[in-house]
Amino acid sequence: MTKEAPRTYDVVVIGAGPVGENVADQASAAGLSTVIVERELLGGECSYWACEPSKALLRPVLARADARRVPGLRQAVAGPLDVEAVLAHRDKMSAYWNDENQVDWLDAVSVDLIRGHGRLDGPRQVAVQTPDGGAVLLKARHAVAICTGTSAALPDTPGLDTVRPWTSREATSADHVPGRLAIVGGGVVAVEMATAWQALGAQVTMLVRGDAGLLPRMEPFAGELVADGLREAGVDIRFGASLTAVAREDGEVRMTLADGAELVADEILFATGRAPRTADLGLETVGLTAGDWLTVDDTGRVTAVADGWLYAAGDVNHRALLTHQGKYQARIVGAAIGARAKGEPVDDARWGVHATTADGAAVPQVVFTDPEVASVGLTTREADRAGRRVEVVDYDIARVAGAHQYGEGYRGQARMLVDVDRGTVAGVTFVGPGVGELLHSATVTVAGEVPVERLWHAVPAFPTISEVWLRLLETYRGRQQDQMLPAEA
Repeated sequence: MTKEAPRTYDVVVIGAGPVGENVADQASAAGLSTVIVERELLGGECSYWACEPSKALLRPVLARADARRVPGLRQAVAGPLDVEAVLAHRDKMSAYWNDENQVDWLDAVSVDLIRGHGRLDGPRQVAVQTPDGGAVLLKARHAVAICTGTSAALPDTPGLDTVRPWTSREATSADHVPGRLAIVGGGVVAVEMATAWQALGAQVTMLVRGDAGLLPRMEPFAGELVADGLREAGVDIRFGASLTAVAREDGEVRMTLADGAELVADEILFATGRAPRTADLGLETVGLTAGDWLTVDDTGRVTAVADGWLYAAGDVNHRALLTHQGKYQARIVGAAIGARAKGEPVDDARWGVHATTADGAAVPQVVFTDPEVASVGLTTREADRAGRRVEVVDYDIARVAGAHQYGEGYRGQARMLVDVDRGTVAGVTFVGPGVGELLHSATVTVAGEVPVERLWHAVPAFPTISEVWLRLLETYRGRQQDQMLPAEA
């Protein structure tokens, strides 16, 4: 093994996914010498095995579903999807699993790259094992940022090690459509991949432990409407189904369920959660526990490490496991590192320029199913747990004129949570075709803590689905007026 002389930078970033790239970009823009370490492809999980390929698979599915609701267009899209074309488009959107463009971008923003596996090696030091067997020691004057993300968490099911199961990586990069696909789980990855592969020709069976329904972290009606859509598409959803054993025989996956039932499929996808990629990062060299999530403050500093030199952004800190939220954290972390390095004030007050306040108050998310789900802020259950007094305002989106224009037989639901004490919107959930494009208006409303009375003057264009905002506000105002009326004698 060759060993180079130590290299010193202001900032060392471990992990070159979208989060790490944004931390490095911000640090470099602040005038700090920056290096990024990556053992796989620059661009990370999102670019090659998550956001980009999954949405490339889903876009034709949802576009066809929308077209089938439009008179005059329904017959034109009556046939099956062109699987070869869909997979080719997925490959293109995944850059054919080639990161040359990402390397060029790093050069353009003056960030150095070292390929290899980086591990902490004591305070402010990162040891890198390079692919050629070499070793590089990096020293950071100001900060080390861990941006290694997560990997699929697999259950301890007997026989699993012999099955060669799919995780989200295989589900988004597969080069063929399995005849029968079993999906274990009921969260976002599970419902999106069920939507995609059922439409591409697989017979999908979902095995969902417990009876909490699909998308259990969202409003209950979201999971119910998505379940309806999946069943109409032909997906077999089995709640209260737990696996006790799996085996692969003659190319087939054989599953035994807790109730004694058996199921056979060609492939099995486990969408059962995520685990932090921290098991082999040298955390123990700085007093942390290998394999743990990294708890951070609102500026991204790891709270358990003295002197404030270690940061963690993105999924690895377990605040909000979404690419766009990780990039938001990264922008703030990079700016905070820059400010501290220059001795400038750090504004870490609520909604301050160096505070990731939105992680707890205004996290937006879209689930690309048919119907779509879009949410931001608190759910009713979360508000109750937090002790927030909220008024729940529901409206049937199908009653909005824009929904009729969007497609025949439109089905959807909107919910707005009004914080009674603050007079602002604490959370919004939309379910229905095309609602993902409504989400940013909701995010601005929640993050901006816009008074409900001021929202009355934000006029939605007619006839668009966004007119649901007006209907929600009318419903809320009507209730307030009813409460002010004198009781009948």
